[in-house]
Amino acid sequence: MLDIHRLMTGSSQSRPIFHVEAGFQHALAWQIHQAMPDNLVRLEFKPFPDDDKRMYLDIWLPSVGIAIELKYHTQKLDVTHNNERFSLAEQGAQPPRRYDFLADVERLEYTLTRYQLAKEGYAILLTNYPDHWNPQRSTNTIDAAFRLHEGRTITGRLAWSERAGKGTTRGKEKTLEIQGSYDLR
Repeated sequence: MLDIHRLMTGSSQSRPIFHVEAGFQHALAWQIHQAMPDNLVRLEFKPFPDDDKRMYLDIWLPSVGIAIELKYHTQKLDVTHNNERFSLAEQGAQPPRRYDFLADVERLEYTLTRYQLAKEGYAILLTNYPDHWNPQRSTNTIDAAFRLHEGRTITGRLAWSERAGKGTTRGKEKTLEIQGSYDLR
């Protein structure tokens, strides 16, 4: 079917940096199109039009049943690559961004299990924040359940620490329920 690891490796060699998430989305969709030219590739697809939830899939391959969710978290960076200047914004707010990524995982499971719309799902986070892939020294953080470091396995109920403030959790209060088990890499 889709060798997402090969596509991401190819993408990292031809286009290792993007201005915004939409650029990442477009580049990955184009690589998928080139790898699978006979299949449809849809961006920002709303799979459940009658559902009250505002849910869109970043990339949807309807003919093979593959759903892909993307996140692009950046810290400030000014760099020139292949004669193109990139000035990435400092997005900050790491705990809510980690929550959002794992909410994408939950959404993919929802797409695969509840509606059986997709056969495969991929959640991809592209970032230049080392805090995302490096384990934290302290496990006593407000977002310990949402840590995304290399080698961690995500599964079960994921909730904020009781110490998390309303500003951090606003709109993200819901405990996430991850049914499967996913190794982060």
